Amino acid sequence: MDITQLNDSLIFIQRAENLKNTLRYAYTSTGRPESTAEHTWRLCLLIMVFSKYFEGADLSKLLRLAVIHDLGEAVCGDVPAIVQSEGDDKSLVERRGMCDLCDGLPEAVRSEFMALWDEYEGASTLEARLVKGLDKLETIMQHNQGANPPGFDYNFNLTYGLEYTSAHPLLNRIRELVDKETRAKAAG
Repeated sequence: MDITQLNDSLIFIQRAENLKNTLRYAYTSTGRPESTAEHTWRLCLLIMVFSKYFEGADLSKLLRLAVIHDLGEAVCGDVPAIVQSEGDDKSLVERRGMCDLCDGLPEAVRSEFMALWDEYEGASTLEARLVKGLDKLETIMQHNQGANPPGFDYNFNLTYGLEYTSAHPLLNRIRELVDKETRAKAAG
């Protein structure tokens, strides 16, 4: 790696730090807004805990997809699912953020990161479908665990991400437990 590639790679890492400052529509158990970086960390932890039950899935690929999946939000921010609508082009906006963030990386690294992002976004492999399902489950789990503001809409979570959390029998079982907790939260 030459000095220019090294410097450009370090600039990428510095810019990606903004994911720590990108807040989501989720709250920690102490009531502090959660960052996208924190969400990604716990998604990776979920993958590590359950990966041995995902027959045929590559753990390294699962983790790489998880680390990349929301990285574009370091540039464009997070749009909460509850306020998204059909014509928002959220995917296009996030992909542009990824392209902007990865600009300057060595071509092989940039190509790999963009391919991983596209794979996740398109749910085009077993690993991508599993990560998408766990991503939705982690979000719902955080909503259930968080110290949320009054009027928080727990019922939204009962339909959120169903097409992805049904991608594997274990995801279905986790979803059943998480939905039970969601119903209890919604009931007060």
